[in-house]
Amino acid sequence: MSGAPSPAAPARLTGGAPAGPPAPRRQHRRGPRRRPAPYLFVLPALLLFAVFKLYPIGSSFVLSLHRTTGGTQSFAGADNYVRLLHDPLLRTALANTAAILAVQVPLMLALATGLAVALDSRLLRARSLLRLAFFLPVVTGLVAYGIVFSVLLNKEHGLVNWLLSGVGAGPVPWLTDPLWAKVSLGLALTWHYTGYNAVILLARLQSIPAELYDAAAVDGAGAWRAFRHVTLPGLRPALLLTAVLSTIGTLQLFDEPYVLTGGGPDNATLTIGVYLYQNAFKFFDFGYASAIAYALAVLVAVLGLVQFRVLGEKE
Repeated sequence: MSGAPSPAAPARLTGGAPAGPPAPRRQHRRGPRRRPAPYLFVLPALLLFAVFKLYPIGSSFVLSLHRTTGGTQSFAGADNYVRLLHDPLLRTALANTAAILAVQVPLMLALATGLAVALDSRLLRARSLLRLAFFLPVVTGLVAYGIVFSVLLNKEHGLVNWLLSGVGAGPVPWLTDPLWAKVSLGLALTWHYTGYNAVILLARLQSIPAELYDAAAVDGAGAWRAFRHVTLPGLRPALLLTAVLSTIGTLQLFDEPYVLTGGGPDNATLTIGVYLYQNAFKFFDFGYASAIAYALAVLVAVLGLVQFRVLGEKE
């Protein structure tokens, strides 16, 4: 028995170390394969963007460096941009646009804020129907509602003056007096865009936590203080968005003044957009019109940055 091997003794190979498990094979990690399918799906959109956006933008800049004389174009360098600084009509268009921006836009946003708060009230019935009713004007075509307002505000046969005569008020020269023409333009813009901005503000208003209002009520805050310290800070991102969109839309304003007054009377409603159109398609000075367009783009960018700085979130 002493010569039999022990069952617990490991078997040894003659002249070598004990055999271990086989070494694992090294696997080469490959990065994710780039498949062409996503690029192929995006390619049509990129081509359309390049053809209908990038090319016109670049072509417009090249055009702004040329002068159109007698139907022929000649290179003018920066002459068109220098001309911008000495153009009295452009200063008039800038002043009119700035007046609309300073008066009509804040008034419209204030009305939109009040309308959003009213539409969010639980005491209001048929809220969905009212939201739709206030939003519908923005669906109306710009030219279509401009024509409607020109008919309503007609001095001789307009419905508004007919109603005013019924209460003893004289006819108002809505579209023929410089001051009243600006008022008419402001009324049309306010009617068209207030409901649109109110819906944007309402969407943000409904995301404000109700616990903030409960905490304000516990602290003894009334309705005005709750609006000032809870509602307005909560609406800051939406107010920034609507302010930027309204500013861009006002600086590009064309359809309403062109349809209502044609920029008159006496250039009282001449905006940058109308003046650009007149230079391009009335006087066929496409180079100068392109320079106005680029100056307008710079103005939009600067005002947008200022609004983001003033109304943006504070760190």
